[in-house]
Amino acid sequence: MIKTIRVMLIPNNKQKTKLFQYANTARFAYNWALSREQDNYKNGGKFISDGDLRKEFTQLKKTDEYAWLSNISNNVTKQAIKDACEAYRDFFNGYTKFPRFKSKKHSMPKFYQDNVKIQFTDTHVKVEGFAASKKKNKQKLNWIRLAEHGRIPIANVKYMNPRIKYDGLNWWITIGMEYEDSSALPSNEGIGIDLGIKDLAICSNGHKYQNINKTQKVKKLEKRKRRLQRSISRRYEKNKKGENYCKTSNLIKSEQELLKLNHRLTNLRQNYLHQTTSEIIKREPSFICMEEYSDNYCR
Repeated sequence: MIKTIRVMLIPNNKQKTKLFQYANTARFAYNWALSREQDNYKNGGKFISDGDLRKEFTQLKKTDEYAWLSNISNNVTKQAIKDACEAYRDFFNGYTKFPRFKSKKHSMPKFYQDNVKIQFTDTHVKVEGFAASKKKNKQKLNWIRLAEHGRIPIANVKYMNPRIKYDGLNWWITIGMEYEDSSALPSNEGIGIDLGIKDLAICSNGHKYQNINKTQKVKKLEKRKRRLQRSISRRYEKNKKGENYCKTSNLIKSEQELLKLNHRLTNLRQNYLHQTTSEIIKREPSFICMEEYSDNYCR
């Protein structure tokens, strides 16, 4: 069984710059690998393995134009190329849609860390390659502070697929850990769950879970969000010059405030869903049944 833990990072300004450099390099390597696969396919070639592309990318780093790639950890670009090849292969196997190039403006900045070289303490995580110097004062740049202390286990744990992402406000690290499967079988009665609109869920034991969107707290935040959206829209129209829009500093501040508000609403809803599902699971029912809607019913 694999358990995933997500913890917020608290980097300083130098670390933020390095994090964005790593994320942009991973995006560049992903787009480069995807472009090579597409060009090769158009020319009648077969699928290029990620190993061959990594060798080609290593030669690319030796050129003067792309010498800046040598300042980034090799594991970041290696995994980005592997992800591009997997996405391209999954498309031809019929699993996913055709992979798109990652946009600097719209795609989420993220990158991979080597699961062997990554290190954790109760308060910090070590990111590979931020500081090349072995001096202690320089090595401090590699250690990023964690927002939650002691959340990630340290001893006798095998880490899997560490990823660092930026959601527009904060940096997060997501890491998987392998645990032993539970052998105990639940003996309590099963639970049937009926999903609704007025209430989030009604269980067969009579317990109801309210719809969080009907609460006063969420309604108040939604009202603030609508007002802020209208205010931003009016400012865009006011600052319009011909067919282009002029983005002022106050408009940027308002958009940042709207982003924080959206994150607040998302976190409230996700936290409530996690609390609800955890409460149901802690009762240890022998089975859980949920209604299945047909296509005609959904229409």
